Amino acid sequence: MTMETFPILETDRLRLRQLTLGDARDVFAYFSRDEVTKYYDLESFTEVEQAEKFIRSMLTRYEKQAGFRWGITLKEAPEQVVGTIGFHNWQKEHSRIEIGYELAPEYWQQGLMTEALRAVVDYGFQLPQVHRIEAFIDPDNEGSRRLLLKSGFTKEGHLRDYFYEKGQFVDAVVFGYLRKEFPVKQ
Repeated sequence: MTMETFPILETDRLRLRQLTLGDARDVFAYFSRDEVTKYYDLESFTEVEQAEKFIRSMLTRYEKQAGFRWGITLKEAPEQVVGTIGFHNWQKEHSRIEIGYELAPEYWQQGLMTEALRAVVDYGFQLPQVHRIEAFIDPDNEGSRRLLLKSGFTKEGHLRDYFYEKGQFVDAVVFGYLRKEFPVKQ
């Protein structure tokens, strides 16, 4: 696998593609909602420029071969981004990468993030330099906990005051998925 061309991933209902600055209004629409940023390390957006900055940072991360962030779109409406998912905090020397995601609330509880997560984890384990995929979530984020467990991740521990977000220390629960645990496709 090379990172020369941004990978497009497809599932039954989704098309995961590279974000563009043209997606800023869609990203702003859901990142401006408190229910989306409740467990996120960002304050709710108040202007479209914040979404543009977020997208630029994701594009730069990819250009530096430090991670990927896909825009999640429905196949029937591929121009509208309804969420993002991707890898960041890539520790190549340790063969591990962190995953993060968010979805517009009107698409919650429909299995879309489960589809997206499976596709991205599958892609991640095809990269030779990825042995471990990890996720850090807020202990109160029950939806994310269920998603990770259903998708094959293992809860590994509770880290006290692990992150400093929004002016306070917060706990994190760490989940991990090892390449050797990932089912081999036949």
